[in-house]
Amino acid sequence: MVPSRLLLWLSGLFMASGFALYWLPVATMPWASLCAVFVLATLLDAWLARAVPHLRIERRLAGVWPVGTWNDVTLTLHHEGGRHARVQVFDDYPTHWELEGLPFEAALAAGRFHTQRYRLRAIQRGNVSLGLSFLRILSPLGLWWRRAREGVESHVRVFPDFSKLLGHTLHATDQRVPRLGTIRKRRRGEGTDFRQLREYRQGDSLRVIDWKATARQLKPISRDYQEERDQQVIFLLDTGRRMLAHDGDKSHFDHALDAVLTLAWVAQKQGDAVGVMTFGRESRWLAPQKGHAGLDRLLSGVYDLQAGEVAPDYLLAAQELMSRIRKRAFIVLITNLRDEDDVALRDACQMMASRHMVLCASMRETILDDTLTAPVYQFSDALRLAGTEFYLAQRREAIRRLGMRAHNLIDVTPQHLSASLVDRYLEIKESGQL
Repeated sequence: MVPSRLLLWLSGLFMASGFALYWLPVATMPWASLCAVFVLATLLDAWLARAVPHLRIERRLAGVWPVGTWNDVTLTLHHEGGRHARVQVFDDYPTHWELEGLPFEAALAAGRFHTQRYRLRAIQRGNVSLGLSFLRILSPLGLWWRRAREGVESHVRVFPDFSKLLGHTLHATDQRVPRLGTIRKRRRGEGTDFRQLREYRQGDSLRVIDWKATARQLKPISRDYQEERDQQVIFLLDTGRRMLAHDGDKSHFDHALDAVLTLAWVAQKQGDAVGVMTFGRESRWLAPQKGHAGLDRLLSGVYDLQAGEVAPDYLLAAQELMSRIRKRAFIVLITNLRDEDDVALRDACQMMASRHMVLCASMRETILDDTLTAPVYQFSDALRLAGTEFYLAQRREAIRRLGMRAHNLIDVTPQHLSASLVDRYLEIKESGQL
């Protein structure tokens, strides 16, 4: 139990009046009597406060939240019996989240309830728990607050905000929007996937005639083909220490994860299977799968991933991925390149490129571009500009040593990664390179 403001105020009043006895000694006995009554009342109230009213609290909230958005939480406090209760309520929410609407206070008679809604804003992906609610119950005389915890734990999965993510990216690639929302139409007679048998038509190549079906039907029968649509897009995602760098309020890893989900959405709309393998801090493998089920599986499998203080091993990751996939795939490697990575990353890309199409996407810090365009007013600004130019020159040399063609390499700021990957993917699909 903790003293209430009333108890503290009365205690201070009695202490102050005690000093006045120096000038009014005749009031000593009445003052002592009042003090005795006050102490007895305080002790009695503390004893009465031990009988806690029968309170029950319920929490209602969604089990899945998008990160960075405000979400409602509803608390319902039930008074199931006992004396009249005055209660202060505070919920046990993740301390790094933003909060509006707590604490609140309610006065309840037996058999009544009070409902209060407050808002939380999740600022990080992953699994979180909300613990039992904190209650402070006022004693009958209002001199003490008795503490209690009621309710049950609630579990929330915080996902990337997919609607906002797609909205920004599709706006940035508005020239391609008409193609993003539709699957490409079948074109008869082309491609390598068998579709159906049909009667021979004038102009059909002799290569498409099915001679066995022709013999059975006693008339020319041709095979009908369609474009191959069961291609695979596999993301090789770095979860190492380089991805801990921040641009704005998001880490490079969060930007990379947003880009993965955006391109995965576009790819499944094009009829491709999407999968992901992570390396660095944590290794996960989600085999390629088509359609909305594949996208949902991908989102559920990576929403709680976090980068960590681990050096990435590109060659080991490439070897593991090569052992997992046999069919030709489009591999998108997302990392944050440094000049010391050129040999290991080059060997890894060459290994994967022997059987697959590889696109390497590297994120550079936004502050580098900002420094190049910032005005120079003093010597420290000149030094900063020269250091940035030198660093970028080393970065360009490291990229050159990778030996990759320009269309197989992207070096952009994190904010432009999603749009750049979508554009490059659509270019490759339209060119028929996959």
